[in-house]
Amino acid sequence: MEVFAGFGEYADTEIGRLIDAVKATGQLDNTLVFYIVGDNGASAEGGMNGLFNEMTYFNGVQESVQDILKHYDELGSPMTYSHYAAGWAVAGDTPFTWTKQVASSYGGTRNGMVVHWPKGIAAKGEVRSQWHHVIDIVPTILEAAKVPEPKSVNGTAQTPIEGVSMAYSFSDAKAPSSHKTQYFEIFGNRAIYSDGWLAGTIHRAAWETTNRRPLDQDIWELYDTRSDFSLTNDLAAKSPDKLKELQDLFLSEAVKYSVLPLDDRTLERLNAAMVGRPDLMAGRTSLTVHEGMIGMSENVFINVKNRSHAITADVEIPSTGASGAILAQAGRFGGWSLYLKDGKPTYTYNFLGLQRFTIAAKQALPAGKSTIRFEFAYDGGGIGKGAVGTLFVNGRNVASGRIERTQCCGFSADEGADVGADEGTPVTEAYKVPFKFSGKISQVTVELKEMKKADSEEAVEGRKAAMLKKGLSD
Repeated sequence: MEVFAGFGEYADTEIGRLIDAVKATGQLDNTLVFYIVGDNGASAEGGMNGLFNEMTYFNGVQESVQDILKHYDELGSPMTYSHYAAGWAVAGDTPFTWTKQVASSYGGTRNGMVVHWPKGIAAKGEVRSQWHHVIDIVPTILEAAKVPEPKSVNGTAQTPIEGVSMAYSFSDAKAPSSHKTQYFEIFGNRAIYSDGWLAGTIHRAAWETTNRRPLDQDIWELYDTRSDFSLTNDLAAKSPDKLKELQDLFLSEAVKYSVLPLDDRTLERLNAAMVGRPDLMAGRTSLTVHEGMIGMSENVFINVKNRSHAITADVEIPSTGASGAILAQAGRFGGWSLYLKDGKPTYTYNFLGLQRFTIAAKQALPAGKSTIRFEFAYDGGGIGKGAVGTLFVNGRNVASGRIERTQCCGFSADEGADVGADEGTPVTEAYKVPFKFSGKISQVTVELKEMKKADSEEAVEGRKAAMLKKGLSD
């Protein structure tokens, strides 16, 4: 949480620099600034202990306090990808209950906002209490700039903007709110706001993987936000007619804005094949890539997790020798890299920044053309298991070793696969990024091996679980 506070101060400082830069142009007084304090509630995915590496959460690996303490002096540095504990999320959403992911509570939705525009707002330092939603920002900008809402762009008709302008509130602190009704829905957690009333239901808590009850059996709560800012007095039992009115209003808004059909599935809805979304890698068992292809995210790169596979690279070494990454995926917080270090073929598997396993040849490659092949023999018997790795040079076994643990579900949220380099953070601290390959790479082919049906099904479930966690985190 100290890291979060530090970053908050850093962000505030950088925002100050931006404001100063606008001021230096002489245009600050004529610039409309919106400063929204937060996004959608503090995140509870850090678990009870917090995390040194958030990717452990997406792979179902529990970090111990001891794991975190090993990185105590590095928290907040480029060496960690930390997240505070869930208790801090609850504290951060005070005075509201619940956290991010819970769209039916102000703890997962409500934020303060500051608006600054001296030439357009005569009032100074005043408070406004009108109720508005983030969809109202664009209509406000359009009105302030005296620009009409576009009805068509390049011949394509546009869906009407759903928000309303809040510019009227700039000159009148007591004007009634023009945003009367607003629905909320995420994974079955849903609510409806109407003229000061808020009705909602907790279909699934942020830390739960299964729904509490069927959608039609959810227990709704009712609050009068005008007199109950913190939403502590549930009026559902006292005002059943008002609750029914708001529940009906939610359904009408859900029809109007294409929220229906409500889909409270979690893992299933993130499986492209199950819900009919296109999947670029669907059915692929091999992928050939070439030097210069960098930043390929996991959705556009073949999935090597939880199965045996082989990586074959055709390279050419100059007379002076070569070093650098041949093919690397992700980085410091989980991933793998096939590379030459001092000319020697080497493979490193980085398990979530917690452990690294390196297999290296003893001799450097000679000048000229060579074929490097790395075979990854997965143990099987479930997801996240170990493997045996073997390096071959021109068909000759040059090194082998044990990889005790592997990542089941995801390597990185923001680092991709790179050919001829390792961009971003390094998979191993044995080299420094971008560690560009100093020879030539003709091509690299990744081939997947057949896997048992049970292992395949478990891998799919693990992948879906990770995608769900990532989607909810986003």
